[in-house]
Amino acid sequence: MGDHSPAPDRIVELVETGSDEARPALERLADAPAAERNETLRTLRALADERASPLSELLPAVAPFLTDDERSVRLATAKLFVAVAETDPEAAVPTVQPLADRLADDDEFYYVRARSAEALGYVALERPDAVASPDLLADLRVGLAFDEPEVREKLAKALEFVALGDPERLRHQVPRLAERLDDENDLVRYHLSTALVAVGCADPDRLADAAAELDSRLDDSNSFVRGRAAEALGLLGAADADAPVPTGRIAELTDDEAAFAADRARFAASVRDDGGTGGDPDEAGIGSLDGVREATATAIEELTAPDAEGECPHCGLELPESGSPMCPRCGAPR
Repeated sequence: MGDHSPAPDRIVELVETGSDEARPALERLADAPAAERNETLRTLRALADERASPLSELLPAVAPFLTDDERSVRLATAKLFVAVAETDPEAAVPTVQPLADRLADDDEFYYVRARSAEALGYVALERPDAVASPDLLADLRVGLAFDEPEVREKLAKALEFVALGDPERLRHQVPRLAERLDDENDLVRYHLSTALVAVGCADPDRLADAAAELDSRLDDSNSFVRGRAAEALGLLGAADADAPVPTGRIAELTDDEAAFAADRARFAASVRDDGGTGGDPDEAGIGSLDGVREATATAIEELTAPDAEGECPHCGLELPESGSPMCPRCGAPR
């Protein structure tokens, strides 16, 4: 093969078959034209969407592309890391630092930072010890002030996954997460309210610092956010009989037309109905960390379903009938 990088299809074949030539081929890819680098990374991402195992041992060879001169290559690399981390988070552990460096770089393209955060979030679900350093958590939290809603969404998702992996990691961040519960983006509010519920499952007294903000979310326009707010207040009320839990408004929410919200309101209402001794997880797992984790995938799937034909389900951009399979604004699949 000489000193030249093999064609993209050949590199993917080497990776897929587990060939010893795959790593050197990926290393030589750095000298290929940008179009070939992009094509190879996109094809590898498609492979990773099916199964991450062929790439698991090769991610360190791909990591240098996170600092490629071409912004499109860096973004394609970050998306590849998301695909691998979602399927095999353990495989992405060695790349936590390069991803964290992209997140922390103020000059980096914001979509690259967002995708890096998303990959780190998937790792945090299974290996929070590898991700949840004080500096990285600070970068995620500060990033919630980004102007771009889809970027805030990815950072909030990463914080949620940190909390689901180890709620103790965010127990000191409750006030800072709560102050972002009024974000205009439904997914940001959902991810942050879910993170607070996760913290509350382990340390419900911490939710006292978010009681007012959670109270305001009981009227949220999104039923999943309403439900999480009720669930968090239920956990707080179970831990502290004197906590400012709005029992009247929670009682009204038990008749919510959305089952997700109504079920969690009934859980919260049971706390005061039992004289402050209730709040144990119910049969559906409401009020437990396992229950939160199990319900999250379904909730996100419904939250990201298209609201209208021809709109991006992630950022709402009106999409043409034909064109790229990716949204031109946020890069999400159509």
